[in-house]
Amino acid sequence: MKKSLRFCVLLALAAALLTVSAFADTGPKAQLKVLVKNAPEEPYYLDLLEKGDYQGHTYGSGDGDDTYSGLDWSYSEEEIAALDSELLDALRAAVPEGWHACTAQGTNGAPMWGDLIGSDAGGVRLHSFRYHGVPDTYRIILVTKSGESWVSGVLHRATLQSSATVDWAARIANAPSPAMAYALQFLCTLLPTLLIEGLLLFAFGYRSKRSWLVFLLVNLVTQGGFAVYLAVTVLNHGVSGWSLIFYIPIEVIITLVELLLYRRLLTEKNKARAAVYAMAANLCSAVLGLWLIDPLWHFIVSIS
Repeated sequence: MKKSLRFCVLLALAAALLTVSAFADTGPKAQLKVLVKNAPEEPYYLDLLEKGDYQGHTYGSGDGDDTYSGLDWSYSEEEIAALDSELLDALRAAVPEGWHACTAQGTNGAPMWGDLIGSDAGGVRLHSFRYHGVPDTYRIILVTKSGESWVSGVLHRATLQSSATVDWAARIANAPSPAMAYALQFLCTLLPTLLIEGLLLFAFGYRSKRSWLVFLLVNLVTQGGFAVYLAVTVLNHGVSGWSLIFYIPIEVIITLVELLLYRRLLTEKNKARAAVYAMAANLCSAVLGLWLIDPLWHFIVSIS
């Protein structure tokens, strides 16, 4: 049995390394997508506001040409030259005291790429702001060519990558509650695990109500707890090679715990069968989880 356990652990590690290699070079970055419903028919610029007065260009060495504004980070020289300078000036003039425009001026810390103009996204305008400088607490400013300006209330980015919606006709902005994203991440992590381990339980010949009750209780504690951990970690930090490093030790611990519990509690068959089931079930669910974790995260981010 020790050889079988060692083999299962090594196989799980190999599967993890294949997955980690796909994410090792790049880690997820902060991102905020702003959707504008009933967008102005005239030209307009939209930007994020961050707390604090603008301190000037803060990137590079802070000396000479090695400093960059928010526009320098977001656009090429040709694109900057093509921007409407009067509309830019109007946006900067409309920034309330104690705040600064992250793209039209710049952030006071890490850089950020912004999109003042936006693009069509199925009947709404999409503005994307990304990289480390995306603020956690922000307001949205929108200024039109005709001179109308609007600033939203204070909003909060609760997860690493999220969205906000502006209804220009109603002059309101809102950000979705992160509760739905956390619930979806939790359920989409736990339910596939229960399904695959339940199918294997049936395949191993366990039929009694007691065996299935043991299966559910054990998994709600072990895999349920792990699903909560993944939901919080993934939505707040994204999926990267570093985050997946912690996945394997936790899965190994869960396998050992379930092996001991099943040997004692799954009495419908002998202890050896219960132990083999525990190893097989956790190996399969671990590989499935590693395969699903990145596309699942991107799917949840896309709808939240």
